[in-house]
This record gives sequence, structure tokens and C-alpha cells, in this order.
Amino acid sequence: MANLYQIKDELLKYVDKESGEIIDVDKFDDLQLEYNDKIESIALWIKNLSSDAAAYKAEKDAFAEREKQAKTKAESLKQYLSSSLNGRRFTTVDVDIAFRKSKSLDYDGEAEVPEQYLRYSDPTIDKTAITKAIKDGEVIEGFRLVENQNIQIK
Repeated sequence: MANLYQIKDELLKYVDKESGEIIDVDKFDDLQLEYNDKIESIALWIKNLSSDAAAYKAEKDAFAEREKQAKTKAESLKQYLSSSLNGRRFTTVDVDIAFRKSKSLDYDGEAEVPEQYLRYSDPTIDKTAITKAIKDGEVIEGFRLVENQNIQIK
């Protein structure tokens, strides 16, 4: 079976270039059906792949939510055990609970932080604001709105 581009080129063989009239209607119809079948098959394949991708994303999201819930429960139970044991070791055949000391930095959020201890992020482009400005008639060097033709398969 010929590929999509070959069929399209083949279709043009049966059309008069000057008048646009179909020269061999039967042959043209056969090729047109094959061309249409290929287009439909590819579109259906895309629909199936898009559906699969959506299902995978839904599964991934569901697993992420279950992961989040499990981590939250585990953290809550750790806090309960920590509070109950109050730093005492607990050991059985199946589990050993111990505590270790660590240090972390706490900031009250009110004191002024010296400049040398601040980190700044690199600037990012606000594409939404630029798009709106251009739509409102503003000219911004280096930017332009480009009209795309996006395929939609339903």
C-alpha cells in the first residue's frame, strides 16, 4: 500500500492541470477512497493515542494523590509516635524506633534579612501580558502574534 504522500501525488496524475477536470474518473475515485481511508485511519489512531494518554495521565494523577495521602498519613503517625515516646527508644523484634538530634533554621518572618543572605531568581517572560499588550495594539520589539492552524480530531 502506498503512503499518504504517494497517494496524494497519484491523485494529481488524474487531474488536468489547466482545467482541473478529472481525466480518469474511475482511477481517481479508487485512489481518492484509498487516500480518505488513510486519512481516517490516521485520525482514528490519533484519537486512540490521545485517549490512551488521557487515561495514563488520570492514572498518574490518581497514584500521585494516593502517594500524597500515604505520605501525609505517615507523617501524622510519626508525629503521634514522637509525641507519645517523647524521645525514648522503643524496640521490638519487628521495629526499632530511635531519635537523633538535628538542627534547623527558624525564621520569624519579621526581621530584615541582610542582602548577602538573599537569593534572587532569574527573570522570566510574562507571555500572557505580552500577548494582551500586542492584542491591544502595542508594538513590542522581538515579539509578534503568530496565527497557527491546530488540528482537532473528534
